[in-house]
Amino acid sequence: SGADSLLPSTCMQGDSLQNLSSGLDTVSYRVPLGVCVGVAPFNFPAMIALWMVPLAVAAGNTYVLKPTEKAPSASLLLTKILHDLGLPPGVVNVVHGSKPAVDGLITHPGVRAVSFVGSNGAGEYIHDVGSRHGKRVQANLGAKNHATVVMDDADRESTVRAIVGAAFGAAGQRCMALSVVVLVGDAAAGKEWVDDLKAGASGLKVGCGFDEGVDVGPLISPEAVARAEEIIARSIDEGAECVLDGRGAEVAGHGGGNWLGPTILDLTPGGHYDPKEEITNSAYTEEIFAPVLTVLTVPTLDDAIRVTNANPYGNGAAVFTSDGASARRFQYECEAGQVGINVPVPVPLPFFSFTGNKASIRGDVNFYGKSGVHFFTQLKTVTSNWQWGRGKDLGGVTMPLPGKK
Repeated sequence: SGADSLLPSTCMQGDSLQNLSSGLDTVSYRVPLGVCVGVAPFNFPAMIALWMVPLAVAAGNTYVLKPTEKAPSASLLLTKILHDLGLPPGVVNVVHGSKPAVDGLITHPGVRAVSFVGSNGAGEYIHDVGSRHGKRVQANLGAKNHATVVMDDADRESTVRAIVGAAFGAAGQRCMALSVVVLVGDAAAGKEWVDDLKAGASGLKVGCGFDEGVDVGPLISPEAVARAEEIIARSIDEGAECVLDGRGAEVAGHGGGNWLGPTILDLTPGGHYDPKEEITNSAYTEEIFAPVLTVLTVPTLDDAIRVTNANPYGNGAAVFTSDGASARRFQYECEAGQVGINVPVPVPLPFFSFTGNKASIRGDVNFYGKSGVHFFTQLKTVTSNWQWGRGKDLGGVTMPLPGKK
């Protein structure tokens, strides 16, 4: 859009101040960093690359993109399109590989900045090593996004539909997936909401994404399926009720695929969570990155906000309510960096910035939007002294001090 195309140029604008003293002017403006690197994940191999490459190049940098070895083709296609459009060779480059390739990039003396999206382990490593080698690093990591439902006044049909889509879309393999639902109110009403969530999730079709009518595709690898199923089993052993079990899903014509159907685990079956206790169930404490939804019921909105804020992650949170006071209170007291009010996946449009916080990010400059432009640039300040006439004073060798001539 027009707004998107103007973003880099307007955000590169600086400041100026004339006549700080006689003939002395100062201007500041943003300049490119140089060579920047991006390490992209498997789940959105085109979108995440597009968080990085366009802003970096528009701000005047060159770029090296290292796609995941599990889904490399989107980066190659993107680079080909850019070259076909006339981008000069060497402006955007693709490097394939695993950890040795990443290590080479984030420690190279010619690299100025590194962007990463992916798991906590890899992101914390890249942030640590890159920072120690003098790079500017932004890393978006894991998440455990909570949806608070005020059962007394939320529109049940639309809320259930929104949660089911946000929890199980993309097979749960996205950092903004809704993986926890906190139901606020009566425990008996909570059981009814859980039944409705089960009914909605049971209607989703698992299968190959190229097939008509499929809602939930495969996980990225057999290892991802095995890990998710192990966490589900552990969660049940730790006391969760498996309301809907997607393990062992089969898809006709695609035997041996990485299938896991929608799964719902109720951590407070028939009762309330005690806010004085820490939630230690494995399905809650670990990012599963699969179509697995955990549910718990609490008595009050205070408890729901307390649960959400106690979680170490801070990518996003949502509240479903028709009460403006409850929504406003949640908006201001919830610590997550991106809050949705009756919006299940509150990812902002590109002229804003992706503002996850707490353990969901390393570095202090966010992706895309104005923050993205600032990440790929640095401020330069120029002070000039233009005196009218020869022999004017251009400044001495001592610091000016009060009372000193």
